[in-house]
Amino acid sequence: MTPFVAEIVGTFLLILLGCGVNANVSLQKTYGNGSGWMVITTGWAFAVFTGVVVAGPYSGAHLNPAVTVGLAAAGEFPIDAVPSYILAQFIGAMLGAFSVWLMNKDHFDATEDGDAKRGVFCNAPAIPNTFLNLLTEILGTFVLVFAVLYFTDAMLASDNTIIGLGSLGALPVALIVWGIGLSLGGTTGYAINPARDMGPRIIHALVPIKNKGSNGWGYSWIPVVGPILGAILAAGIAMVLQ
Repeated sequence: MTPFVAEIVGTFLLILLGCGVNANVSLQKTYGNGSGWMVITTGWAFAVFTGVVVAGPYSGAHLNPAVTVGLAAAGEFPIDAVPSYILAQFIGAMLGAFSVWLMNKDHFDATEDGDAKRGVFCNAPAIPNTFLNLLTEILGTFVLVFAVLYFTDAMLASDNTIIGLGSLGALPVALIVWGIGLSLGGTTGYAINPARDMGPRIIHALVPIKNKGSNGWGYSWIPVVGPILGAILAAGIAMVLQ
């Protein structure tokens, strides 16, 4: 498996399970309907764990453009590999979101709330406030990337094996994401990953969903710009502290 394919597969698994838990909690007539925030944050942590387990040995399991940019900014990942990683992450995210829509189609049809349907795919603020929503995404991603920089090297080894997020196993990354969700995720839904939000948001816009409501394009830049800024900030501070 090449790094490009690994990032597609890993991000696919991340979004399949992550947006899958959103669907299970938010859509009507599922067995998990209404089970709450703890289920969502735990499901996303397990989703990260699964994606990193599979992709880690082959690509370093970034699964997130912000992680890729942050590691490159810190000098721990080749800059020329950044575009291909980000492309793969978006492909995987869109495939995962499409799969979630397809398997839950009956439950989308049974759900009247358009916001709940959109929330399966992408984020929206609990209270709209551009500055604070952006700050939340910056801080959440800062925690993720800053922590990652302290327990892994994302670089090519002498034998061209990529050492990345999988180098210490998937559990640390999953626990960090779980902690971010529990502590910082309640205001925006903690995208902390441009591909995680924008890829599924595009699928939400494309697939036929009855009464789907707004796609939320006016907010969509925040889960893209915020994580990138947070990743660059984390890289800068980590470099100063080293």
